[in-house]
Amino acid sequence: LLLIFFTEYAEFLHCKGRKFTDFDEVRQEIEVETDRITGMNKGISSIPINLRIYSPHVLSLTLIDLPGITKVPVGDQPPDIEQQIRDMIMQFISRENCLILAVTPANTDLANSDALKLAKEVDPQGLRTIGVITKLDLMDEGTDAREILENKLLPLRRGYIGVVNRSQKDIDGKKDIKAALLAERKFFLSHPAYRHMADRMGTPYLQKVLNQQLTNHIRDTLPAFRSKLQSQLLSIEHEVEVYKNFRPEDPTRKTKALLQMVQQFSVDFEKRIEGSGDQVDTLELSGGAKINRIFHERFPFELVKMEFNEKELRREISYAIKNIHGIRQVLLTGLFTPDMAFEAIVKKQIVKLKGPCLKSVDLVMQELINTVKKCTKKLATYPRLCEETERIVAGYIREREEKTKDQV
Repeated sequence: LLLIFFTEYAEFLHCKGRKFTDFDEVRQEIEVETDRITGMNKGISSIPINLRIYSPHVLSLTLIDLPGITKVPVGDQPPDIEQQIRDMIMQFISRENCLILAVTPANTDLANSDALKLAKEVDPQGLRTIGVITKLDLMDEGTDAREILENKLLPLRRGYIGVVNRSQKDIDGKKDIKAALLAERKFFLSHPAYRHMADRMGTPYLQKVLNQQLTNHIRDTLPAFRSKLQSQLLSIEHEVEVYKNFRPEDPTRKTKALLQMVQQFSVDFEKRIEGSGDQVDTLELSGGAKINRIFHERFPFELVKMEFNEKELRREISYAIKNIHGIRQVLLTGLFTPDMAFEAIVKKQIVKLKGPCLKSVDLVMQELINTVKKCTKKLATYPRLCEETERIVAGYIREREEKTKDQV
């Protein structure tokens, strides 16, 4: 039992039951699984490779290794590789219950760090972000990252930790982790800019800090998380109680469900006309907004388009007045236009409004029918109900259209 307890091994979720004790095989399995999912030429995928490591020499941590931002696509990578990787990263770091480990090389300008920039977008106060500075041993001679590590340059609430990882040459040369940790420790103790903070630098210290901060973070977020789970549990228990004696063929339940769906359709239709719906169309005008535009923009535009000949109108008015007076026009001249002449002229002009009015009625009715079709989409799981609702309401709208046209 003691031998089993102290044996280090790893397990992959896609290889259940198989234990890896050689960590070179773990690395190979990661590469093989990556190629299987993304192809053989630097493709990407948001499907995670789940790896669990058991060891008495490591702390309890759950880490998500995310890719760095790629600016220029290579191999089989799509043209929008930068946006895809960005979306993938944001999917994880946007979660309020996770800590962000923003890794930045020391030999680049910290102000241009993609990791810190993304972290700032989702964590502007820096409450969840821990800065990690790598490649301290590769900085130009005479330069150092002291101001950054002392949290003076771009301050973070949780500060920065410097590490020195194995180089590619060390990895190819099979330099083991213990030797790498000793070399890292020696680097910080011997470097004049870092020796005063050597006890707060290095991979072991980073592990310890991550474990402590993750534990504290879980303790801080757990009460709200527990409360949310309890409210969801109560809601589910209430639903279970409601449907405990549920009988699908009960006619009363069918009637109730039908009434609820019809009522919801009515509410959705009203909201789309009034403009208070929960779904806002950002591509085009629809519903009440479009009807409003027809009345206040389209109808006036149609009126402006009407042809109007003032000279002809004056001639018509003259003839109307003379015809009304008949033989009396020589003996009797009035100061005001006779009522019959005024009505005759006005009625003739009003008739010209019939075309724009009927056109506006058609546009409004068509928009109402389109709104009905949008509202019935929620009933798509019940095709017959959807069809009947649309037929009845659209028929009523067309009936009102005919009556309105008669009034016009």
